[in-house]
This record gives sequence, C-alpha cells and structure tokens, in this order.
Amino acid sequence: MGKRVVLMFAGQGAQTVGMGKDFYESDEASRQLMDQANDALGYSLTDVMFDGPSAELTRTSFCQPALYVHGLACLQKLSAAVPDLEVGAYAGLSLGEFTAHAAAGTYDFATGLDIVAKRGSFMEESTNETQGSMAAMIGGEEADVRKLAEACDVDVANLNAPGQIVLSGTKEGIEKSVALAGDHGVRIPTELDVAGAYHSRLMRGAQDKLASVLAETTFSAPETPVICNVDARAVTSEDDIRETLTRQVSGSVRWGESIQGLIDQGETLFVELGPGRVLAGLMRRIDRKAKALSFADQESFEKVVEELNG
Repeated sequence: MGKRVVLMFAGQGAQTVGMGKDFYESDEASRQLMDQANDALGYSLTDVMFDGPSAELTRTSFCQPALYVHGLACLQKLSAAVPDLEVGAYAGLSLGEFTAHAAAGTYDFATGLDIVAKRGSFMEESTNETQGSMAAMIGGEEADVRKLAEACDVDVANLNAPGQIVLSGTKEGIEKSVALAGDHGVRIPTELDVAGAYHSRLMRGAQDKLASVLAETTFSAPETPVICNVDARAVTSEDDIRETLTRQVSGSVRWGESIQGLIDQGETLFVELGPGRVLAGLMRRIDRKAKALSFADQESFEKVVEELNG
C-alpha cells in the first residue's frame, strides 16, 4: 500500500495561459484526453488553454472546462506514475468539486465535461445579465464579516480559511463592503478582478438552468468520498450529489471547514492538481500540521512523484 493522500482540484481563478501544454506535448494519454475534450466541445479548448489570450481563458465558459480537463490530465499522470497511491478523499474548490466527482467515478469524463461546459455558459450568462463583483476580506473574524455582508446586502461566497473570506453581490454592495470593512475588523479588504458575483444570489438563474441539466444526469456512488462545498461533508447518494452540486452555484464554499474536517479525521497529506498553488497556500492558514503538495506541469509533477514514491 502506498502513501495515503487527499486529492484536491483547483477552482476558477487558478487558470494560467499555457496550462497543460507540456503534458500535451510529452504524454500520449494527456494528448488523447485533451483531444477528446476538443472533439466533444466542438472547438479547440487546447488552443485557449495553451495560447490564450488571458482574457479569453478567463471567460467562465472557457475557464471551467479548461480547469476540469487539466485537473483530470494531472490525475491520469499521477495515477500512472504512483499506481499504489491510496486516495482517502477527493475535494475541489467550486468548479473543482465537479472535477473531484469525475475523479471519484461519480460520472465519466465526457458526462462531467458536458456538465461543466454548460455550468460555465450558464454562469457567464448570469454574469452578463447582472452587475456583480466580489471582494476578499483578509484578517476579519467570520461573525464580523457576516455582519458586514448583511449590512451591505451581499453574500458570503467563500470561507476559504481562517481570516480569509470572500463576499459576493452587486457592484454597489461590494464597494460598500470594502469601504466599511475596517469598521468590522477586516485588515485588508480587496475588490477582486472578476467578471461577476459567483456563489451569490445573482447566480440563481444559472443555478436553475444547471438544476435542469443535473436532473437528467445519472450519478454513481463515488468510489472514494467526495467532500461537497456547501455542507463541508462527504456525499454518497445520487439525490444528495445532485442537490449539493445544484446549491453550490449560489451557495457558500465552505473550503476551510471541509479541509479541517478531513484533517480531524486523520488525513495529513494533500496533493493539489491544477495551476496556481492556491489550495496549497490555503492549507497553511487552515492547519500547518498538514502537508500540501502541488503540481500543474512536468517539472512540479516529477517533484511530487518523487515525494510520493519516497
């Protein structure tokens, strides 16, 4: 039996131009997976992933399938290089939760890609129809940030780690929350450069559309536990999976609580699959006793494999 790990998948915002290109050029299995995605989508996702421009890759409708495909290409490479790896659980931040379900066998690659592509399009439509924004609140207590959100009529989008909470809502409400943050104990309030108000009530139109897609999708019980964002717990039944993936579009991402729960259950080693090292960085805020590795390209992949095989 190899080392036991929790595998984590990146969410929107982690994307970077060039992601997956070295895997595509050097690994036949990665190339086949990405070509399969191109064929299924009816356009060259890899052109956007490899060459951008950044503004195009950042579009929700491209970004979400790009991260999904890249995360599963990373998983495919890791599974081949460390065949005796024991996976204790899968977790993914926002979009990454959909990748985690594909990794766990809840649905196959093609089914997940179709769901993710539609989710991205629905969310982009809602973004274009609303004037939304988001802001990171660094250094505040959760109770105080929740009072700030209520005062500004915005929503708590992400509970990423202790002292790192993201608010989401109307542009006016977010600007007000940044202005009033200091009065609520927040050290560093920063409006984010995002297209819309993800994980807020402004995404309910996208949520309703995704619900119709998920209602027509067949899910299998995950072979390994998958932690859902909205409830910070493992989901197993088909109805439970469908319901939590639906609510996630406008609901809060309880990431810090999800990871802390896994640590409390005895998990100590986490591997982030995807660009950016965002999740590995959050681990330091959640619990420094846990170890987080990360890879997104060939060089970092080889380092992680060496560590896991050591």
